[in-house]
Amino acid sequence: MRISNLRSLVMGTPWRNLTFVVLETDEGLTGVGEVRMLNRTDALLGYLNEAAPRHVLGQDPFGTETIFEQMYRHDFGRAGEIVMSAIAAVEIACWDIVGKALGQPVYRLMGGAVRDRIKAYANGWYTVERTPEEFAAAARRVVERGYRAAKLDPFGAGFYELEREEKLRAISLVEAVRDAVGPDFDIFVEMHGRFNPATAIELARELEPFKPGWIEEPVPPENLRALKKVSEKVNLPVATGERLHTRYECRELFESQACDIVQVDVTHFGGIAEARKLAAWAEAYYVLVAPHNVCGPVGTAAALHLDACTPNFKIQEHFNDFADSWVKEAVTGSPEVVDGYFSLPQGSGLGVTLNEDFVAEHPRQAVHFDLFVEDWHKRQATD
Repeated sequence: MRISNLRSLVMGTPWRNLTFVVLETDEGLTGVGEVRMLNRTDALLGYLNEAAPRHVLGQDPFGTETIFEQMYRHDFGRAGEIVMSAIAAVEIACWDIVGKALGQPVYRLMGGAVRDRIKAYANGWYTVERTPEEFAAAARRVVERGYRAAKLDPFGAGFYELEREEKLRAISLVEAVRDAVGPDFDIFVEMHGRFNPATAIELARELEPFKPGWIEEPVPPENLRALKKVSEKVNLPVATGERLHTRYECRELFESQACDIVQVDVTHFGGIAEARKLAAWAEAYYVLVAPHNVCGPVGTAAALHLDACTPNFKIQEHFNDFADSWVKEAVTGSPEVVDGYFSLPQGSGLGVTLNEDFVAEHPRQAVHFDLFVEDWHKRQATD
């Protein structure tokens, strides 16, 4: 069996564009991958157009390691976010084909499930006015939906520092959410890499009474020594990794023990197998894995197969019950959260089938995510 064609389709929403990659084979089997390419969709599509005839077409879809190595190493330039995202979309689609060919879900081809359900946390639920009352009401809706965990970014458009008024406002939002959801609900606090270490440390200490399960990306991702400084000075778990795209970028992260939870995104990290390699490496340092996920249903399905077979998995991010929930209609077999958990994926391959007509009905949008604008909470969900 050989890959005979690669097609890219983009589905737009008011705040994100989702790119699906469909691989066709000469034996009639097809597979689908997905990536949410933040502000760089044209670059992704351009690279795929160049890479497909060079590295993908004519390949055996069972040869995921060969395809990965070809795309990663044989174009000379260093593989960053664009390349690793393209590799991921292709690799996920290959696994979908392999699972269909063998009549097995992907996680069973990677050692089988080590759990019987997959815990989820909600994101995208707090696109409301930044007031304690509105955040509390939104948090109660998350509880009503059956979730037992949620993440929020309570901060404004700060850069390195926040004005005292903004600090107090952000803390009040977390306090309101904790009061709304009760003590048994997990809260995770997103910082989106805004702060310098001193500010991140100060904010983490102010947040301690509300028992967040982690603070996420407290400093910009480029400087792991700054992250290490934060992790040594706070009493909360530190999570990071959504903007790390290769295992080589994670070496210093693990060796310095600068975080407690790594959050690589399957769709930006070269795919399911590459993320699983990282998870195994993380386990040697007692680091948990909580995959980042701002994708639609295909990317979510791919993450769930990783979660199912990863011993040091913690919890799975999910947007699609609150941020444009209609995106789930892009597939049949969309993964669903029930009482705070996903079931193990069902069916062969990824377990989802792309509805290309539905995707075509929702064309690409002219959207741009920018953290450093005052009204971003109102205009779009956060990642």
